[in-house]
Amino acid sequence: MILVTGATGTIGRPLAGLLAAEGVKVRAVTRDPDAAGLPGGVEVVAGDPGRPSTLAPALEGVSQVFLHPRAVGLAAAQVLALAKERGVRRVVVLSAINVDDPFEEQPSRVNGDRNKEVEDAAIASGLEWVSLRAGAFAVNTLLAWGGQIRAGDVVRGPYASFSEAPIHEQDLAAVGARALLSDDLVGRKLDLTGPQSLTHAELITVVGEVLGKPLRFQEIPAEAVRHAMVGQGLAEPFVVALLARYARGAGRPARVTGEVESILGRPARTWADWVTDHAGAFQN
Repeated sequence: MILVTGATGTIGRPLAGLLAAEGVKVRAVTRDPDAAGLPGGVEVVAGDPGRPSTLAPALEGVSQVFLHPRAVGLAAAQVLALAKERGVRRVVVLSAINVDDPFEEQPSRVNGDRNKEVEDAAIASGLEWVSLRAGAFAVNTLLAWGGQIRAGDVVRGPYASFSEAPIHEQDLAAVGARALLSDDLVGRKLDLTGPQSLTHAELITVVGEVLGKPLRFQEIPAEAVRHAMVGQGLAEPFVVALLARYARGAGRPARVTGEVESILGRPARTWADWVTDHAGAFQN
């Protein structure tokens, strides 16, 4: 039995579905089971990983755990100690490729991710462990650009020359499944990226090509972007950290590791593949 935390999120949902499709017994933990909407074959239970005592019943009969840093937060060490007591032998944690950078250079920490603390807890847990150090999630572009693409043919944003190597959530889930089910990744910190480094401007061009709609990226000053994003309700510390990340990386290619292809034995899904899979989200 595999226990998945963060099971209704960007990675947990496809991971639970992939494991269930392969005939693996999956138990998904969520704070609201009635709203989970997970695939058939996934056992859904109530629990809050941030409150370890609520997970005790869910850990019965579990041998592997997928631990999501935003779901578990600073309770990771307690959760893993409880898991070890209950006979769990392996933990796979979702982390980030920038986990070793200074905290102020990790925008996701403002949104509650505790990648460093959760990864460290896994390594110190006495369990077999694997860390999925993910690069930029392709799906995050929907929040940044989806509305503008649905509304017109110009996407306005900062730093046209900033590059990402977006990773498809299905690829990340597939690597997670491999880490849970096989022994060859144990004890590894896996730096996982998409297969291509593309600038903001190039990413938008590809979206247009896939949609059959001419699109272009128009760079606007970072300060104007900050005001707009904060005005839309995003936390200012997050916006400041994100724009600082763009400023540091502008004009340089994003890191591409090739780990997804090496682990899965097939090419990683491209940015164009991801856009094709989510084309409806960019259309009215």
